[in-house]
Amino acid sequence: MKKLLVTGGAGFIGSEFIRQGVGKGYKIVLIDKLTYAGDLERIKEVEKEITFYCADITDKEFIGRIFKTEKPDAVVHWAAESHVDRSILDASPFLNANVIGTQVLLDISKQYGIEKFINISTDEIYGELKLDGQFFETAPLNPNSPYSVSKASADMLGRAYYRTYGLPVITVRPSNTYGPWQYPEKFIPVVIVKARNNEKVPVYGSGQNIREWLFVSDCADAVFKILEKGNVGEIYNVGSGEEKRNIEVVKIILNLMGKSVDLIEFIKDRLGHDFRYSLNSEKVRREIGWKAEIKFDEGIKKTVNWNLDNMSWVDSKLNYLIKYWETVYKNEH
Repeated sequence: MKKLLVTGGAGFIGSEFIRQGVGKGYKIVLIDKLTYAGDLERIKEVEKEITFYCADITDKEFIGRIFKTEKPDAVVHWAAESHVDRSILDASPFLNANVIGTQVLLDISKQYGIEKFINISTDEIYGELKLDGQFFETAPLNPNSPYSVSKASADMLGRAYYRTYGLPVITVRPSNTYGPWQYPEKFIPVVIVKARNNEKVPVYGSGQNIREWLFVSDCADAVFKILEKGNVGEIYNVGSGEEKRNIEVVKIILNLMGKSVDLIEFIKDRLGHDFRYSLNSEKVRREIGWKAEIKFDEGIKKTVNWNLDNMSWVDSKLNYLIKYWETVYKNEH
């Protein structure tokens, strides 16, 4: 299985997967629409070693031509609209890209006899937990945001194509991923950017919501191991086991940057905000032999330092984001 068709590989996690894949000797065919969150700068170091198509995964005719030309052995499907706040403002792009786009890829993969289809899902499809318990792969799905509903739909579509057509789908459900190159609309880079500029750092509610944090290189590494060793038809949770309250993450970042906690500004909570996610990842450890290597203390230092060292890239995104932030956070005090 040497040629991979990778969707969304100009995005945050997908680009890490591309960089690792080239290093592992895979031939990579990249499809990316290059929306606001996609950037070929993330894969500049390997751009001469991959084949790139700028394409919308909902364009069945064009995607079909790519499959016919490239004849990939496997598909790794990262492409998605992924920001919860944006899905609350407008769900339509999420349903189109995440549901219809996934259906198109599944249909064409079935047509061309793909050996494996890795369908990247998310822990958010499970819904929320209180302080106790974990989500196993067998837990019922209970998504609570337009984003997580769209991802749950894509997740179920993949499993339906395995059951109905025998398409060799493997489903991967990672926890919250962070690290270098993350688009600065997400929680951790927003904190870093706001703190660097000595601006108020917005924190939803009282900051008590809990997330399980997975470093980006670990996430990509897990998917490679699942691609190589995973059993068709199976679901694999991929988590680090490291849970942090949002307010704790903010204070860690401010401390690393030498900034005062006085920058923290609590704002009205996100609509439908899930309290806690926690994955049981014993299955991927037992069956695949994978576990997260980067501890949060190490990963968050790497992330802060990368952002501060690459502020020209981060700043290039800010003109677009300023109006968006005003939309999301207006009247939230």
